Amino acid sequence: MHNTSGAASTIAILMATFQGRAFLEPQLRSFVGQSYPHWTLHVSDDGSTDGTVQVLEQYSQNWGEGRLSVSRGPSRGLDANFRTLIATAPAASAYAFSDQDDEWETGKLERAVRWLDTVSPERPALYCSRTTLIDDVGRRVGQSPLHRRPPSFANALVQNIAGGNTMVFNPVALQLLRDVLPMSGDVIIYDWWVYLIVTGAGGAVYYDAEPSVRYRQHGRNVVGANAGLRDRLGNIRHVVRGRLREWNDRHVHALDRVRDRLTEENVSRLDTFAAARQQTVVARLSGLRRAGVYRQTAAGNLGIVLAALFNRV
Repeated sequence: MHNTSGAASTIAILMATFQGRAFLEPQLRSFVGQSYPHWTLHVSDDGSTDGTVQVLEQYSQNWGEGRLSVSRGPSRGLDANFRTLIATAPAASAYAFSDQDDEWETGKLERAVRWLDTVSPERPALYCSRTTLIDDVGRRVGQSPLHRRPPSFANALVQNIAGGNTMVFNPVALQLLRDVLPMSGDVIIYDWWVYLIVTGAGGAVYYDAEPSVRYRQHGRNVVGANAGLRDRLGNIRHVVRGRLREWNDRHVHALDRVRDRLTEENVSRLDTFAAARQQTVVARLSGLRRAGVYRQTAAGNLGIVLAALFNRV
């Protein structure tokens, strides 16, 4: 890994917790089992009362000084908690977001580091991956969709393929995210914003088709696979109800506030996309084509066309 002075190839794992005791320990054990051993864990807890903090304190004692730190979160929900972690992350060679209730595959960090090492340390770089879905007792119940088209800003404008619980990124990406934090209040969910910003700024994004996380599905998921905001854009119900248009309104507004951080090509793409959304139906379809936006499947792209026809894009 590209080292920075004083960081010594250490990955800082950034975990947001709230009432997570039920599934927290398997995740902590999966960190210990990583084939890449150079990591520290930094937890922002949003006021748990179920023993989450006590579990973390016990692991901190067992792991030794400097391995695990816990701070008080903002108590304004998951997205605000992850934004706090972005703002307060310590110096490290790379950063990984973590949910409180998953389990990481043994090679997750090693695979991410191997790819990050192929990218110039001056360029924002983001690793993400497919996930294996497990139930509340850890049994495999499926996999997240396999995305075959490349990650890009054109894709990020209409779809998020980068699950936050799989993300590993370099210090340049972290600084980019910190720079735009004050303008990110309108975004839908933190990981989609990360995907938009890194691609929009000309960063490198790698989508690993091999799952790196066992993504637990249970009744308390804030965002669940295939049912949450990460995968809803192709759902006709959200088109009809106007939620897709609302989400795009919020993203276009937020991106316009940080257009100085986008590449010239992506500023042009954003402006073309934004203008197309305000046109009559024929001009709208033509503008979306010029913007080059796309989803990962034919069905998803059909959803975008239908949304355009009904002025819901």
